[in-house]
Amino acid sequence: MKTVLLLALAAVLSLGGRAATAADGIAEKYWKLVELNGKPVPTLEREPHMILKADGRVNGFGGCNAFTGDYKLDAATLRLSFGQIASTMMACAAGMEVEQAFHEVLRNADSFALDGDRLVLNRARMAPLARFEAVYLR
Repeated sequence: MKTVLLLALAAVLSLGGRAATAADGIAEKYWKLVELNGKPVPTLEREPHMILKADGRVNGFGGCNAFTGDYKLDAATLRLSFGQIASTMMACAAGMEVEQAFHEVLRNADSFALDGDRLVLNRARMAPLARFEAVYLR
């Protein structure tokens, strides 16, 4: 019993004194976009990605422009939705199609699945809209 309590205390302390939540699995990670609507994301100068901040904000890069917005997460029911997304307005020779499809996915997603370092965004838990892989600094 003493060992279990010590392990629980160690887990809380490792999280900066806050209790762990299911959101800890997807928040504050760099999610690299690897697939959109069943197709691999082409190689671009900069990789499309998003970071779901713990405060309910999302930041990322769509393929041509940086974007920001907000999201709502209910980890217990695997619900995830995005609010209005704002982005810079640069024109690019490559990446615009990816960016448009990425933003469309963010508008339509309403649920997610998480399997380790893989995140999938879905609409009505049907076919995946987008797949992401977590990227860590080395």
